Amino acid sequence: MKKWLFLVSFFVVSSCLYAQQLSYYLPESVSYNASIPKPKDIIYHEVGEWHVTHDRLVNYMKAIAAAAPERVKLETMGFTYEGRPQVLLIITSKKNHDNLENIRQQHLQLSDPAKSASASIADMPIVVWIGHSIHGNEPSGANASLLTAYYLAAAQGKQIDELLDKVVILVDPSFNPDGLQRFSTWANQHKSKNLVSDPNSREFNEVWPGGRFNHYWFDLNRDWLPAVHVESQNRLKWFHLWKPNILTDHHEQGSNATFFFQPGVPSRVNPLTPEKNQELTAKLGKFHAQYLDRIGSLYFTKENYDDFYYGKGSTYPDINGAIGILFEQASSRGHLQETANGLLSFPATIKNQFVTALSTLEGAKTLRKEFLEYQRDFYKQAASRAAAYPVKGYVFGDKNDLAKTFHFAEMLKRHQVEITALPDNWKDAEFDKTSAYMVSLNQPQHSLIRAIFDKNFEYKDSLFYDITSWTMPLAFGLPYKEITTAPFVTGEKVDALRMSKQAVAGGKTEYAYLIQWDELYAPAALYELLNAGILAKVATNHFEILVDGVVKKFNYGTILVPVKLQQDNSETVFAKLSALTEKYRLKTVAVPSGNVNSGSDLGSSKFVTITKPSIAMITGPGVNALDAGEVWHLLDQRMNMPATHLEPSIFNRVDLSKYNTLIMVGGNYNELNKEKLKSWVQGGGTLILTEEAVSWAAQNGIADVKFKRAKAAVDSTQKLTYVDREQVEGSQQVRGAIFGADVDLTHPLSYGYTQKTVSLFKGNKVFMEKSRNPYASPFHYGSKPLQSGWVSRENADVIKNSAAVIVNTVGSGRVINIADNPNFRAFWLGGSKLFMNAIFFGRIIDAASGRSAE
Repeated sequence: MKKWLFLVSFFVVSSCLYAQQLSYYLPESVSYNASIPKPKDIIYHEVGEWHVTHDRLVNYMKAIAAAAPERVKLETMGFTYEGRPQVLLIITSKKNHDNLENIRQQHLQLSDPAKSASASIADMPIVVWIGHSIHGNEPSGANASLLTAYYLAAAQGKQIDELLDKVVILVDPSFNPDGLQRFSTWANQHKSKNLVSDPNSREFNEVWPGGRFNHYWFDLNRDWLPAVHVESQNRLKWFHLWKPNILTDHHEQGSNATFFFQPGVPSRVNPLTPEKNQELTAKLGKFHAQYLDRIGSLYFTKENYDDFYYGKGSTYPDINGAIGILFEQASSRGHLQETANGLLSFPATIKNQFVTALSTLEGAKTLRKEFLEYQRDFYKQAASRAAAYPVKGYVFGDKNDLAKTFHFAEMLKRHQVEITALPDNWKDAEFDKTSAYMVSLNQPQHSLIRAIFDKNFEYKDSLFYDITSWTMPLAFGLPYKEITTAPFVTGEKVDALRMSKQAVAGGKTEYAYLIQWDELYAPAALYELLNAGILAKVATNHFEILVDGVVKKFNYGTILVPVKLQQDNSETVFAKLSALTEKYRLKTVAVPSGNVNSGSDLGSSKFVTITKPSIAMITGPGVNALDAGEVWHLLDQRMNMPATHLEPSIFNRVDLSKYNTLIMVGGNYNELNKEKLKSWVQGGGTLILTEEAVSWAAQNGIADVKFKRAKAAVDSTQKLTYVDREQVEGSQQVRGAIFGADVDLTHPLSYGYTQKTVSLFKGNKVFMEKSRNPYASPFHYGSKPLQSGWVSRENADVIKNSAAVIVNTVGSGRVINIADNPNFRAFWLGGSKLFMNAIFFGRIIDAASGRSAE
């Protein structure tokens, strides 16, 4: 009998060894309200026993709000691409809840210099946002939110009462619901009853693209500033509704690490971040250290991570008068994993995240007045910062592309930036009142505006965790100008953005319609036309034609829709064009004749029939999921164009004749059938390559590109120490800078561009030599291409006079080699036209212009 009991006991202990009870996590000597449901009551397992799925996570938050209405209020911020709710718990005392809107309004006064002096902070609660798992496969944060919500709702006693009186806590259980759901499913479906800790096991090695990303394979922790995605837009609305004093961003890092909390590397702090910010970060860090010391957890604080790019969750608050805190927990990835520090269990990772949430709240309570005063001073001092800065404001706008202008202004408004119209006496002809806006730097968001517009050339460090520059008007391809004269005179404040409605100029015609290609969404309209069976041609020459008694100039890339060549009658053609003109805000003109004043007549062979693109993109193992996601998002969300996603194994066995366009982004394609790909191109296909795909195609004889190599940063005669290696090698990485490419505006890949320089983002070491064929490098870098960012001298030298784009003719097909990423993070709208031109016009590029000149 004793032996039997021993075996049963051993089995229970071994199978539940890492499935911890709540007591493992929660502070000792605290009583809890029995009427508040424990996580297991709702999610049906102990915290850390399984990876919580997003639906169960939300169910628990709803249950907490229902059970503790005096402490907890649940808000739905919005929904993800996959329709999952983004929920936010507002947790504070009953007294504060009864006065919540007044507290919020009073708190917002701290960020308004006109009102902040009268705002009393003596009894004002501090606002803390606790955010979790923006990378879905870094799940310990989201799982820890179960504990944080339970503790704050159920704990009893003087300590919790004091905390809730002095702090309004915003608990965001999952920054990335779609990614969390994807990863939790993976981890749970591969869990064994007897936990497997071998890192080689399938549990720890997700299939592509993994759970890190959102639906479109984006890293949402780079999207706080551009705010392209719905998850970010929903979150930012609530961020600015409350303007928290502290925001925590709970992440995971490599399994062999320990635990990180900021301040991070001091030399990599963005110079726009005030020193006081770092001082308060360090003060708060003492609380984290104290709490982690209590439970014996190892940590580090001043290595690896930095506060430079403002598009991350831990840095965006720094430019908004708050303190962002990055937490990085060594990841178990599954439920139990062997690491350099021994066995790392999922519950252990959750515990550290929970403990540092508590340390943050204790620090916030203790340092409450300092944080509130800092926020008030940050915005109060905006006027003096503006007065000291030589640039007084900006004017921006593209009269040829109203959509890009609209989206840029829309982004500014999301960040509470005040924009104005141009004044009545405006005289600069480059910008006009109907298509441009102004931004004064003398406003509360002074520092954030500079974070958006500034160009950077001076850096304290040559190592970076993320990109070194992101100057937004350059990224958008938007004309803009710095205004340095004072006073800075503006027009009326713009409260609501509106895109002007468009209609077909000239109404219905029996002859032809002309669509200008400058607008961002012209490709979307063209695809809809082609998909509807409308025949369209593209102008490969510029021309002038009489329109309503006025001679009007049309550029290369103008789309021609001849009425009599259509299967539809003229009324149907007009109806379709009218609908698309209104939908995509196009500039469409009806013309009664094909006789032009100068250039090519509309019946000329210079107008080339456009083939509807049938697109496939190679995806799957080895492919850069971020790059592929950017293409997917561009085509699907912006251009309403379908694209097949082909994994290499599928590519190798399917009939490719149904596709006329193939896209390959950065990555490794060793499993791809190279001869099949080459034969497809030779048969007339258009192959679009970006970044490392260019190198791969050249190495495998598919593309005809030669590469430049940077000189070594050190030579054998130099004496360096062992510890110098990281700095020397790290400085030679191209982390991300902006370069201006000189453009041949007559080339089909340049249609729609009106400026001779296009800003491209370079984050790789693909340096193409210019082709010996003078017509094959329509985008190239000159002798001084750097527009903003950091790049080593060695890499700068090799980028000079290199090609940004090279066109190859391969049999009857074309290969478009783009060395950089024209779609970077989906806000690089300045590169979108290049990419869409490659899709629509790659096949019309003259064969001789892409042939080797050797």
